[in-house]
Amino acid sequence: MSHETIYSAIYVLPRGELRTQLVACLRQGRSTRKPRSRGTDRRGRIPDMQSIHVRPPEVADRLIPGHWEGDLIKGAGNRSSIGTLVERTSGFVVLIKMSSASAADALESFGNALDRIPTALRKTLTYDQGKEMSYHAALTLRTGVAVYFADPHSPWQRGSNENTNGLLRQYLPKGTDLSGYSQDHLNQIALSLNTRPRARHQFQTPLEIYNAHLQLAETSIDVAH
Repeated sequence: MSHETIYSAIYVLPRGELRTQLVACLRQGRSTRKPRSRGTDRRGRIPDMQSIHVRPPEVADRLIPGHWEGDLIKGAGNRSSIGTLVERTSGFVVLIKMSSASAADALESFGNALDRIPTALRKTLTYDQGKEMSYHAALTLRTGVAVYFADPHSPWQRGSNENTNGLLRQYLPKGTDLSGYSQDHLNQIALSLNTRPRARHQFQTPLEIYNAHLQLAETSIDVAH
């Protein structure tokens, strides 16, 4: 049975206590199904952005590590935010404390986070068309990470990040003021996610898979020298 069938069965129930209880068990906790397409994008275009459709084909199959997805999750009234990075092959999560959702702050905050990732494991970043990534060219110049942009209103093109954001809402519920979370606290949340066994990894953790990729990359560099 697919997840869409389960969602449909829940949302077709008449209003009542059973429906309320079942909806509360859903990861997003929405009372209605959110449509995938929501009309015309009104955010404006980001200068010189590269479309996901010109992204290297190797990114799609999740076999080669070092390709990331990024996003912001917003707090109460969209007045606070936290940056998220997810490595596609492992599901390894990095959380980033943000002082604002401005393009300048995103450049600094995402740049610092990417700089801490070994060069061999930072190749591309796929982002939505949020204006906070307007300085993507400067981010690429600083980190060497090529930035690609998903189509408007197409969260499935960044499925790893969307799934992770859903998991994060278990720790950071909607309506929370995210400015109160320190980087140390965010690191602890990321560690909790990174040490959670995943079925797609035969119940290894994202941290174990990520470390295996890192060790292989370091071995390859030693052999090359």
